[in-house]
Amino acid sequence: MATRNTPPRWDRAMQQRLARGEAAALGELYDRFAALVHGLAHRVLDDQSAADRVTREVFTHVWEHPDAYDPRQGPMRTWLAGLTHRLAVRRLRATETAALERGGPGTAEDLERRVRRASVAARADYIVQSMPAPLRSALERACFQRRDYRQTAADLGITEEETRRRLRLGLQLLSTAHDVAAPGAPEDPPGYGGAA
Repeated sequence: MATRNTPPRWDRAMQQRLARGEAAALGELYDRFAALVHGLAHRVLDDQSAADRVTREVFTHVWEHPDAYDPRQGPMRTWLAGLTHRLAVRRLRATETAALERGGPGTAEDLERRVRRASVAARADYIVQSMPAPLRSALERACFQRRDYRQTAADLGITEEETRRRLRLGLQLLSTAHDVAAPGAPEDPPGYGGAA
């Protein structure tokens, strides 16, 4: 069993392959995580072409700075999500600030509220996608299908106590969505200046 400081084998091997400059490794990484990266970027930016640009930026950053990811700090999936979040928020803030400077509607406070809402929504999406399937299925039934815990237990074929436990854990995870800095997110990725 892996300890907290032992990175998953795939993540460690992928980081080493990227550090050696293996183009096939970047392709494999892209195939595995492009949908996640693009989905998170789109959730923050609400713009297809902007999400496409952020997706390219994320994978370009990984290619140019393969040592920026430290497998001992957590899974590559989490690190990529944090990097995506940071770059997407940075792009949203820059785009909205430019619109304000051109005389667009709103204030700087409105901008920060929009950025915060987008950040929390993207983080909540990531948390739901990343949680174990048993927690996710219980939450989906209870929250999205509006089933109570008894109906959810019957749907899943588990005890009511287990259903309550899964819902409690899932909601505890979701409550961290307001902690906008995603785990594993670099403070300032190499090659990117300024704060997000």
